[in-house]
Amino acid sequence: MGVARTQTNRVAFCTLGCKLNFSETSTLARSLEQEGYQKVAFEEVADVYVINTCSVTDNADKKFRTIAKSAHQLNPEAYIVAVGCYAQLKPEELAAVDGVDMVLGAREKFSLSSYLNGLLESPKTNAQGHVHACEIEQTDTFVSSYAIGERTRAFLKVQDGCDYPCTYCTIPLARGISRSAPLQELLDQAKEIAAQGIKEIVLTGVNIGDYGKGEHGNKKHDHTFLELIEALDEVEGISRLRISSIEPNLLSDQIIDFVAQSKNFVPHFHIPLQSGSDTLLKRMKRRYLTKLYRQRIERIRSIMPDACIGVDVIVGFPGETDELFLETYQFLLDLEVSYLHVFTYSERENTAAASMEWAVPHEVRKKRSKMLRSLSEKKKRQFYEQHLGTSREVLFEKEINEGYAEGFTENYIRVRTPWDPSLSNSLQKVALDLIDKKGFARIK
Repeated sequence: MGVARTQTNRVAFCTLGCKLNFSETSTLARSLEQEGYQKVAFEEVADVYVINTCSVTDNADKKFRTIAKSAHQLNPEAYIVAVGCYAQLKPEELAAVDGVDMVLGAREKFSLSSYLNGLLESPKTNAQGHVHACEIEQTDTFVSSYAIGERTRAFLKVQDGCDYPCTYCTIPLARGISRSAPLQELLDQAKEIAAQGIKEIVLTGVNIGDYGKGEHGNKKHDHTFLELIEALDEVEGISRLRISSIEPNLLSDQIIDFVAQSKNFVPHFHIPLQSGSDTLLKRMKRRYLTKLYRQRIERIRSIMPDACIGVDVIVGFPGETDELFLETYQFLLDLEVSYLHVFTYSERENTAAASMEWAVPHEVRKKRSKMLRSLSEKKKRQFYEQHLGTSREVLFEKEINEGYAEGFTENYIRVRTPWDPSLSNSLQKVALDLIDKKGFARIK
């Protein structure tokens, strides 16, 4: 029978993937709450379960099925709605998953409330072929979003889509062309966030260094990313601003220099590398080589020696021989970075890499991934140890976790101390004393 539409329908959200997805989920939730829906935790019994999907890796696809199954078990009469990147790329595949009632793509998800109103007025059926379908269109409009309420930090979406044809990536297919929010709109949203007592904003997007392309991806650059961060730095009430991830070819010297002397931007950069082999970077159609990447790291270190620098890297890309993998390993070993996000390459439909020769065996991919994850742990430990005995400013989070208050320093060192409610959502100057068994820095 399903669930009748009432003014108190319970809706639960689950977000897979990146910070950008979290910002959009939060916006969707606020829009439904304004219409009278009651937001509940995903682990609770709800009338509607909305899963914001990711399709960057094969694991994200598989995880969706597990989450949809758990929602169906919680309430077999509930409606399950899939939205986002995976929904954009493979709507038929999602529609075939048991329990799924509706699939909305990148454009359609922002009209979730109107689709839900129609869905709740229809009888529910789990029979394959009876999924409520909408026509999935390509998206080229920008919809503003920010995540707030669930965390101490807010994720502010400044840009969406990507014009880069990297051979392994489905994101341009899932999210469309590069486009951005108007500068004043972002400044207004930052002020809204500040007014709610949030002390840190993380700038998110698909390719945020490409900020400046307007609605529908037009080529007119009214403002650059540098101008955006300069303007945000003047917003009152925000203690910290953080850049989530930026391509090395778009991370200019001027941006690095500005962050170094800015009032509120923190010394933390996350810079995708993907491979430390120029041969593979060319096969990937990346827009830089290792020489430029090294220059970026060295410039950051020269003027911000305490900066935290994170790196994205892919292992097992087609054509990655033992020798080329060792090039990557040695490049990262020599580089003064703080941690790695390691992705094991997985073939994605409709990408150039999926049909490339010299596929790397899966067991070799796993072995290489394990090697780089181990290197990441060593890099992170070394970075933390360099800061023991120093005083840093920590933004403590709102929640208690296993009896501890946790937070991050401005340069992204994870800190914890026995719970004290007065620490919640506060900035505290602390002395880093030791590293505990779980890898947290501890304070005196």
